[in-house]
Amino acid sequence: MNKLLLHLEGAAVFALSLYAYFHFSFGWLMLVLLLLAPDLAMLGYLINNKIGSIIYNLFHTYVFSLCGVLIGFLFNDLLLAISLIWTAHIGMDRMVGYGLKYATGFKDTHFDRIK
Repeated sequence: MNKLLLHLEGAAVFALSLYAYFHFSFGWLMLVLLLLAPDLAMLGYLINNKIGSIIYNLFHTYVFSLCGVLIGFLFNDLLLAISLIWTAHIGMDRMVGYGLKYATGFKDTHFDRIK
């Protein structure tokens, strides 16, 4: 049940982020170009699993993307657009089962440890 709730939560965040993105009339091109950009954080795994998991998790937690949404909403449309795409990416990952990583390996996520 907990896994299902995390998948549904990810789907809700993904849908809401996309709704907000288009509500503010941001364009398709930026969305297409940047939707998978946070996955570049996987390059940290070229160093080692510990560094890789830290970098990946920093780019795949809602804390920073939602701070960007708030600051962007208040001050800067470009930051708002990028942060909404970033948040949508995280939601999309959660929706399909990609979670935060443990230092033991890329495939060892918080989804795997939830029963």
